[in-house]
Amino acid sequence: QVQLVESGGGLVQPGGSLRLSCAASGFTFSMSSMSWYRRAPGKERELVANITPFGGSTNYADSVQGRFTISRVDAKNTVYLQMNSLKPEDTAVYSCNVLRRGVVYWGQGTQVTVSS
Repeated sequence: QVQLVESGGGLVQPGGSLRLSCAASGFTFSMSSMSWYRRAPGKERELVANITPFGGSTNYADSVQGRFTISRVDAKNTVYLQMNSLKPEDTAVYSCNVLRRGVVYWGQGTQVTVSS
């Protein structure tokens, strides 16, 4: 079955960096677009970034453009989110997802807290 497991969250000071990982299994990762979303307290879930198969194309939310980078290593069935210049407003639970055969699968999420 499809499984997505995120890791790498934590507490970081403003201006700091974190790298999130999402390890995938149960489907053909290399042929799947992957996305990172986040949900901040009291806010709607927001698409942060996505990446097409073979890393051909990436897209970012305006709020993270130039600070975050999504990447993938197909040999490891893993998608990453490098987050630099973090701001308090980046505080949220970050989750990866994949759409397979009309069904959206989510990981359990990893908490990112940006605070001094």
